[in-house]
Amino acid sequence: MRIVFKTNYSQDIRPWKDGYQLSLYLILLAVVVAAPFIVDDFYLGELNNVLIWAIAGLGLMLLTGHTGQASLGHAAFLAMGCYTNIILMEQGLPFLAAFPLAGIITGIVGMAIAVPALRLHGIYLAIATLAMSILVDDIIVLTDTWTGGVGGKYAPPVNVFGIMIDRWGTPREFYYLTLAVTVLVTLGYINLLRAPLGRSFIAVRDSEVSAQAMGVDVARTKTISFGISCAVTGLAGALMGLFAGAFNNETFSVIISIELLMMIVIGGLGSIHGAFFGAIVIGFLPQFLSISKEYVGAVFGGANVAIPGLEFGVFGFILILFILFEPMGIYGRWLKIRTWFELFPFYRKDMFKRQKSYLKTERLR
Repeated sequence: MRIVFKTNYSQDIRPWKDGYQLSLYLILLAVVVAAPFIVDDFYLGELNNVLIWAIAGLGLMLLTGHTGQASLGHAAFLAMGCYTNIILMEQGLPFLAAFPLAGIITGIVGMAIAVPALRLHGIYLAIATLAMSILVDDIIVLTDTWTGGVGGKYAPPVNVFGIMIDRWGTPREFYYLTLAVTVLVTLGYINLLRAPLGRSFIAVRDSEVSAQAMGVDVARTKTISFGISCAVTGLAGALMGLFAGAFNNETFSVIISIELLMMIVIGGLGSIHGAFFGAIVIGFLPQFLSISKEYVGAVFGGANVAIPGLEFGVFGFILILFILFEPMGIYGRWLKIRTWFELFPFYRKDMFKRQKSYLKTERLR
């Protein structure tokens, strides 16, 4: 059992619990930095895809996991960030200016949409955001002068401090670009949760009535949360477009929104780690299924037959298992295992008993 003694206030608000935890994060950072020299280009691309999904997961986690507002429309903001970034670059704006502007513009649009949408609660908010995701698909087709319509657009290579970065031509440089954005977004997320605004998000999630009684402006907090969430998701969409190389209205379908929500549920709602765990599952699951089909075909004979909907079926089955047996997700299971080792033989299951996060007055909202 490790006991942490805190002797000043700075220890209580720092991002890591102790030096041991900080060393683990530094080792992990060293491993991902060295990844291009360890794995080949194919698996480097898969790792790149995981990081992009993790950024998108962090965006949705802020809104759903830490503010308690369900959204099934974040594919729309992925598309908005992607198209905005490419259109700005086509207008002659350098990538280092177009990329953050894409996130800012997406966040502003998200805040504008949040004003009427966040008057709804629960399943009604989810349906409203789902309708928004479907509507954006039609908007992309109708505004073909800017978006290319059904034909879509092609992502140009980007120039960062004189270095030309292309997903196919320079995969290592593109990986480091994605990794840098991931680290910056994660650090910003950690510091946001430690700030008064982040604590307001969590207060609204746990009980809007209690948060309002403590002086939190619930409507303002929800709107800011939606805006920041959309901005982060827009950055992920910009990277996703550059990673794909070519995209159109079908690239950001409503299925992406559902996958994003399932991803953070499987990873662990309400935790930054959960976004990364969920991204690993959704990023490597297709490759795992492909390798498994080849292995089964080699053992039992016969050609590999493509099974329509297999990936979504397996993903849904995994989601059902987590909802039934581990509602806290992968990160929640890891917390229980770690706590068991730290407190053995004093560990008790009731330590992680699920608590009601609402008041009686909020059950029907």
